[in-house]
Amino acid sequence: MSDVMKAAVITGPGKAWVEEVARPEAGRGEVVVRVEGCGVCASNLPLWQGRSWFDYPAKPGSPGHEGWGRVHQLGEGVEGLRVGDRVTFLSYNAFAQYDKVQAQALVPIPSSLDGFPFPGEPLGCAMNVFRRSSIEPGQTVAVIGVGFLGAIFISLAAARGARVLALSRRGYALELARRCGASEVVPLDDHQKVLERVRELTAGKGCDRVMEATGHQWPLDVAGELVRERGKIIIAGFHQDGLRQVNVQLWNWKGVDVINAHERDPKVYLEGMLAGIEAVDAGLFALEELITHTYALEHLGEAYRALDQRPDGFLKGIIRIDH
Repeated sequence: MSDVMKAAVITGPGKAWVEEVARPEAGRGEVVVRVEGCGVCASNLPLWQGRSWFDYPAKPGSPGHEGWGRVHQLGEGVEGLRVGDRVTFLSYNAFAQYDKVQAQALVPIPSSLDGFPFPGEPLGCAMNVFRRSSIEPGQTVAVIGVGFLGAIFISLAAARGARVLALSRRGYALELARRCGASEVVPLDDHQKVLERVRELTAGKGCDRVMEATGHQWPLDVAGELVRERGKIIIAGFHQDGLRQVNVQLWNWKGVDVINAHERDPKVYLEGMLAGIEAVDAGLFALEELITHTYALEHLGEAYRALDQRPDGFLKGIIRIDH
């Protein structure tokens, strides 16, 4: 059995290739996973694009953190898992044929989902955002940005009995939002037109919940305008390209609650991943429809370019790991 594996390496801004590196071995309390695939996440675009605080080359397999696969090797002291079990997991090196993780960072994937790609980490993120948003039946909920997370949120909110308004600049995303259960869709084009349309749809009251899922300044501005008095703004977009400005006078006058929906506790992420598995198994949304593009490990750069440019029809890209 070979003791080497293939792993993608980001060697500099906009550059990546595949190298042969040592395959990891499981130590005490660890598990080596034979990786089937890994999602590509917009939170890692800065590493791909280049920032002054990054060092290159990046670690082999980094920053892949949306992996899934099958247990390959169990370290000493690991219980409750068997070689061959299908799992999704928390790590940062899953753009590789094998990845080593702590046993407590694994979540089993039920056999009912065999054959389906399963990026558990972003799914868990979506479930945790939904949980913290406190969606109730009868509420009017605006979702700004219909990507992978936004589409899942729309499906869950509609299933909970909320009236969902979906806002996006992309026609494809608005069509998807309707399939996910959005009652109304609003093109995210002209600021004043957006405000007027949502006021019309809410009889001038605004929305009980507004989720911003783009990570950009303008949609954050729009969120503050759309939320009703004593409503909640949920910041689910990943804002990491500089400082943001918000209209604190408006937010304060309305008395809104602001929820920064990102988690940092791995246990909370794992709880979200388990909830996501239950939701997919229950048919609350079609995960396979939300994964629109698949790339080989050798084409990681192409995947990042698509993620950055968002061509028509692109929602979620994954890297398929061949062995």
